[in-house]
Amino acid sequence: MKKLLSALLLAALVPLAAHAADALKLRVGVEGAYPPFSSINPEGKIVGFDIDIANALCEQMKAQCTLVQQDFDGMIPALQAHKFDMIIASMSATPERLKVVDFSDKYYNTPNRLIAKSGTTIDGARTSFKDKRIGVQRSTINDRYATAKFEGATIVRYTTQDEVFLDLAAGRIDATLVDSVAGDVGFLKAAAGKGYAFTGPVYDDPVYFGTGVGVALRKGETGLRDQLNAAIKAIRSNGVYKKLQSKYFDFDVYGK
Repeated sequence: MKKLLSALLLAALVPLAAHAADALKLRVGVEGAYPPFSSINPEGKIVGFDIDIANALCEQMKAQCTLVQQDFDGMIPALQAHKFDMIIASMSATPERLKVVDFSDKYYNTPNRLIAKSGTTIDGARTSFKDKRIGVQRSTINDRYATAKFEGATIVRYTTQDEVFLDLAAGRIDATLVDSVAGDVGFLKAAAGKGYAFTGPVYDDPVYFGTGVGVALRKGETGLRDQLNAAIKAIRSNGVYKKLQSKYFDFDVYGK
């Protein structure tokens, strides 16, 4: 009887072990230098809205996820080299990027603005950019737009947006083009941002800025994209998304 019970128990456990082994395992590319979306806290842990979204989506998909930190300008090459399986790093789904990677549905959408010394006017007219030094994070939508449109300006590129803010505060550049939320929370509301303000129009041309921030993944991985879209829809409807965004924002960051 004991042998029979042991055999029955083993037979019941084998499918469970196989199921656990088959759990979806994903590596997620994240940045860590773009508050409040991602940053490193004093304990050395990566935190932020992107990170919370990554964890929520993985939990919704019942996936075992590992976060892999990567400089933003190397994100897409690292994805294509299979260093990780998807990117959750405030990456906008632009027509240019869609040529080389796929995107999930958006998980947020915010406009972009210029930040400069209070009283400085850079209103978007060509003459307002003459002899200005505009700092941007390398390989971002703001880099591409400023390079194409800010005639007369010198575009200064940095690895991280934090480095841009440091040089702006030190007076080594005149302005930065940045996501409005990252600029507000990461700079204007910080001590270093005292005496600085948004200037000029909102920049949101979909040709350059896309239609929102999504999860980037390799071309052809439609099954993973479908799972991500279902997970985004689920956390939007079950209250998880609202709970997460309320930690960082007092408005609906999901946008239009």
